[in-house]
Amino acid sequence: MPSIINRVFGPKVQGARVVPLILKIVFIFTFFILLSNFFSNYVNLTMNRGEQIRILNRLLTKDLTDLHVYGQTQRELLEFTGDDAAARSNMEAAARQRFQLEHSMAAGVREDGTFLFHAGLEDRAPETFPDQKALARIRNRASNGRDDGTVQFRVNGEEYLGVYKWHPGWDAFFLRAEREQEFYAGSRRIFAEVSGLIVLVTVVFIVIGALVLRYILRFVPAMTGAIMKMQEEQRLDLLDMSSAPNDDVSYLGIAFNSLASTIDNLMGIFKKFVARDIAQKAYQEREVRLEGSRRDLTILFTDIRSFTYMTETLGTDIIKLLNLHYDRAIRRIHEQQGDIGSIIGDAVLAVFGTVNQNGHNKSHQAIRAGYQVHHVAASLRQRMEERRQEALRGRGHLTEAEKRVYKAVLLQVGVGIDSGEVFYGTIGSEERMTNTVIGDTVNSAARLEGLTRFYQVPVIASGQVKQDIEEEYADYFFLELDTVQVKGKTGGKQIYWPIERSTMSDQLNYNARIFAEGLQLYYEGQWKQAADAFGECDLEVAKVFSQRTRNNTPPPGWNGIWTMNEK
Repeated sequence: MPSIINRVFGPKVQGARVVPLILKIVFIFTFFILLSNFFSNYVNLTMNRGEQIRILNRLLTKDLTDLHVYGQTQRELLEFTGDDAAARSNMEAAARQRFQLEHSMAAGVREDGTFLFHAGLEDRAPETFPDQKALARIRNRASNGRDDGTVQFRVNGEEYLGVYKWHPGWDAFFLRAEREQEFYAGSRRIFAEVSGLIVLVTVVFIVIGALVLRYILRFVPAMTGAIMKMQEEQRLDLLDMSSAPNDDVSYLGIAFNSLASTIDNLMGIFKKFVARDIAQKAYQEREVRLEGSRRDLTILFTDIRSFTYMTETLGTDIIKLLNLHYDRAIRRIHEQQGDIGSIIGDAVLAVFGTVNQNGHNKSHQAIRAGYQVHHVAASLRQRMEERRQEALRGRGHLTEAEKRVYKAVLLQVGVGIDSGEVFYGTIGSEERMTNTVIGDTVNSAARLEGLTRFYQVPVIASGQVKQDIEEEYADYFFLELDTVQVKGKTGGKQIYWPIERSTMSDQLNYNARIFAEGLQLYYEGQWKQAADAFGECDLEVAKVFSQRTRNNTPPPGWNGIWTMNEK
């Protein structure tokens, strides 16, 4: 049903319905055509009613004259017979013979309002003439010398039109009348039939006119639909003008294409330099304001390892390598509804939760994006290895310079993820501004990324990220790595390695269980037993703890928190 309504009356854009131009034209023309036709029909009916009344008066006057003459005859017969009842009955019968409508009436009314006779009122006639005001007008006219004329009166709530004439022989006004509603029934029926015909003819011609208009303006809905789609997708595109007619509407489309081409280029450049939610807001509000707010967001920080060696080895070619990596990595982040907060050389800060999540969990999307960034780096390393093998097959060896370049392009990345409240907004001035995210969560994500080198795991997440995901999803196993106090902080923070359950083999499950047992002993200060457990574990992170617990004795005042002296 909504789709049919939208097709007929136009779709809603930002709460307001965009009514098709054709519908407006058809509605306006229909309204005025019907109004003019109904008005003409009504004027014709009114004029015809005046003529009908004149014809009615002539017919009623003829009937009344005949009844008046017949009444005189009955008066003369009364002189011989003396039968008053018979005379009045004869006059009623004579009057009834001239009736043509169901509610026609004739009567003889004395000056005091009593009936001499009446025909057509047998089942509803009162003892006296019911409309005393009308009778008073008749008497008043008679006193002024007018003993005949037309009259309107009411009987039992019904309006009557009639003519009257004074009969001196009977000392009564003879009256002949027709009920107004019944008399006008024919004209009203004709009016209704003509009105129906007007509507029918109008509808037929409106349909024909609408089809003609639709053909003439066929390009307007196409232009409107295309522009609405652009607005919904927040992009500008060119209108297809290949089948457009040669008129001013087509000129508007061509002018739009010219403007859209320029704006689309500028908008595309703008989106590359700002976060998507900022671009969306600027598109909707037509401005970017210096403002910010507290937001509950998830922060992903990824960094390229051994970057100094890479820049020294590759020189300016490092830009090509970074762009090759970032082009794919940022696409993967965007696919998970993340946004790029900043790119600082070898590091990328991504923010999750700023744009529509489509029902997804921002922390879950961040971890998925983190592993996809690793997959991008792995695919790049695979390509470099293939190039190396090609060179070895061709020449049998690599030069020292080539070995250094090969080592430099083997990208290794670390990912740190934390979630919590941050300040998110636009800072700077009216002349130069930037979108930024500020807060402990941002710093924590950067610190967690740094710890991936130390613990030799691809991704490290905070306890808040673990809690966010485990409330809705079960596709990640969070292996607790340690409780650390990073540089610049005074408290300990539990850190986790999120592992996709689909990738966990029996051996990995075993190693994770042994490591968890060793970590618990480590927290409790039982370092000798912990060292034995870590020695049985094949995980790289277990080697860190084997080295840490090699003396079998925790430091004095041990509380289970390891203090990091490096970022």
